[in-house]
Amino acid sequence: MNRILLALAFSTALAAQSKVGVLHVQGQVYLIYGTGSNITMQAGDQAVVLVDSGPASMSAEVMKAIRTVSQKPIAYIINTSYDRDHTGGDGNLAQGGFYMLATVHGSPQQAAIVSHLKTLDRMSADGSGVPHADWPTETYEDEAWHLYANDEPLILEHAANAHTDGDSVVFFRRSDVVSTGDLFDMTRYPVIDEKAGGSLAGILKEINHILKDVAIPKENEEGGTYIIPGHGRVCDRNDLANYRDMLTIIRDRIQDLVKKGSTLEQVIKANPTFDYDGGYGVDKGPWTTDMFVAAVYRELKK
Repeated sequence: MNRILLALAFSTALAAQSKVGVLHVQGQVYLIYGTGSNITMQAGDQAVVLVDSGPASMSAEVMKAIRTVSQKPIAYIINTSYDRDHTGGDGNLAQGGFYMLATVHGSPQQAAIVSHLKTLDRMSADGSGVPHADWPTETYEDEAWHLYANDEPLILEHAANAHTDGDSVVFFRRSDVVSTGDLFDMTRYPVIDEKAGGSLAGILKEINHILKDVAIPKENEEGGTYIIPGHGRVCDRNDLANYRDMLTIIRDRIQDLVKKGSTLEQVIKANPTFDYDGGYGVDKGPWTTDMFVAAVYRELKK
């Protein structure tokens, strides 16, 4: 299935129903959609693996969607960041899972919740309001960490200072699918969580790494490695390259205005995103186009 057919399948699925549903991507990997943020699922003979869990309010619907594909227990829930629309269902979905990392008796009867250490730090910080049941139970600190599930290697890579300072990107090596979390978003410009160490430079660094070292297209830049963003449709390498080019052009425009001594108000008025707003522009909500431009401006001013 090439990129166009996969995009059509995703659009058709969303049009057919507003509730949570499942779309097969390729290999053992599926997209669970309809929760407000994407959940990646690997389903095989051993267990189910999830990348992110969606909001807590959608956990029952997510479990129903999982059960349309597999009756196996959930073994891992991998958090791409600390965002609650991606991690709110951690504790709910981990219950009754299969703790594959356990080596001793008395291990918890739940799935392992996995993240970078900095994500755990933010979720467990005083005042975060995150229930203990949603906290990661396994963390890594290095640039990458490896898991093995359903006869497939899973590579977790730390995308430092991208959307946040604790982002994880997950590569399903045999299925040839990458799950990126919110450093790649097909519905809006990427959220740069400045308070959590996010930066456009980090986002571009990780995207360039995926393009150079991970994603491989088939003929005419179609198909090949599929990429599941934090929000929006399934993509391939060509989509990600276009996204990278868009962010690079906008960054260079803002950088030029900064060099000329423009204020933030002048930069926003110059509308450096004008030719991309049709696909990514947002005027309302928690993350708008002006907020994205302001975050990039502050980063470049430094």
